[in-house]
Amino acid sequence: MGSGTPVVVQGTAVASPYDHTTQQQAPSRSAPSDPEGEGVGEKQETRCRDPIFAILLYGNVAAIAIVAAVYGTEAFTETVNDAASGYNYTGYIYATFILGAVSIVLTGITLPIMMCIPELLIKASLIMMLVLSGIMMVVMFLNGSIFGGIIGAIFFLIFCCYAKAVWSRIPFASVNLLTACTAIKKNAGVIFVAFGFVMLAFAWTLLWSVSLMGVWEKVVVSETQETAGGQVQYTQNSVNYGYLFLLFLSYFFTHQVIQNTTHVTVAGTVGAWWFSPDEATSCCSPGMMGSMIRALTTSFGSICFGSLLVAIVQALKALAQAARNNDNGILICIAECILGCIESILQYFNKWAFVYVGLYGYSYLEAGKNVFSLFKNRGWEAIIADDLVSNVFFFLSLCVGGICAAIGYAFNATSPEGWFDNSPNPSTISATCATLGFVAGLVLSSILFSTIASAVNTVIVCFAEGPAEFEANHPELSTKMRETWLEFFPDCGA
Repeated sequence: MGSGTPVVVQGTAVASPYDHTTQQQAPSRSAPSDPEGEGVGEKQETRCRDPIFAILLYGNVAAIAIVAAVYGTEAFTETVNDAASGYNYTGYIYATFILGAVSIVLTGITLPIMMCIPELLIKASLIMMLVLSGIMMVVMFLNGSIFGGIIGAIFFLIFCCYAKAVWSRIPFASVNLLTACTAIKKNAGVIFVAFGFVMLAFAWTLLWSVSLMGVWEKVVVSETQETAGGQVQYTQNSVNYGYLFLLFLSYFFTHQVIQNTTHVTVAGTVGAWWFSPDEATSCCSPGMMGSMIRALTTSFGSICFGSLLVAIVQALKALAQAARNNDNGILICIAECILGCIESILQYFNKWAFVYVGLYGYSYLEAGKNVFSLFKNRGWEAIIADDLVSNVFFFLSLCVGGICAAIGYAFNATSPEGWFDNSPNPSTISATCATLGFVAGLVLSSILFSTIASAVNTVIVCFAEGPAEFEANHPELSTKMRETWLEFFPDCGA
């Protein structure tokens, strides 16, 4: 099929994103018309987008590094010396590395499993949601919490309605997942990029923590009241919320940038695999490397822009949690709820806007406008596939974490002699190792699944944007996706 031949998706003739001369035909009920062709992406000229926000990020990191160097080093040394208790933590360190390696192997095994039985996994994860919500309801009633049980019953009914509504869409979601896994498998280097960014996030957390130690006395001011006889009566701590907000903002800003840079890199890589597969069919393919370079250079300012918006809300939310006490609990709870809703909206917007940033190099606001114009033109129904697929990732993460926890629980009996000699709380070694295994499995598996989630988002956008290229470059997957789509929309012609 030639690139200039339109392919009907949701009843609308869709042209190649590199050939926008095709006229849109009369849309069906599921595809609102867009006579001006808005939302169709085009590759942008190479230049830095939203550079002021990248400068803010560089300034933020430099400021934290200076504070850590000037004020934090001494405080960190004192904290480490005070914490020295003579205990031996060698066994726990070894256990963490071993369990981390096991979780990486298990997570790697899940990739071919998702490619073999994607539909079964989506159904199983949806059923698991129903089972968990039902268990929560039963536990609440058994514990005598009538109100909690009623709330649990409401959520159970909501999940039942949700499962019934989306069950028919599972085949299309499963093909989306299969396509995303195929793209990631062909460009496995993005997984190593994701792990590299996670290590960078861990290093940033350590640096930020050291700087926090150095300015803690500025953030929390202690006032000691004494009696006339010189006896200490009580100590009152007052928080400088201005400093605390800036610290929270600094941490969340950089963390969001690291996370979204991975997302943009994956989006660009999947886009290269979709439109130009010759450039994206190896571990460190030119498509993957070019996508990462663009994310770290010309598109970095756009990533920082969207990340800053979310970071501001997250900082305010953390500040509200820090300010909670018995006198203002209700007001703080309301504020947290409102901020949580705003954060969810921004995260949802960023998820799709950054796909366009990775695909075409738009600025942040242009990317958001264009991608939502695209969905308005094509219809919004396909987005539900992302919600279904995210259930699979949660389900598999719990499985990996559970297996690692079971292996960790056996460490006390099977570990080599001397590993846990003079360890703190010898009676809880198995439980501690099990906890370490669960956390390691959950976190490390989530890294791989986050790359696949980004790929799924990109697949949905590319399917609405360029099905002609998909048919030409990946005909087998294209046929499966179009067949499941027409099964979901039987009135749409192909």
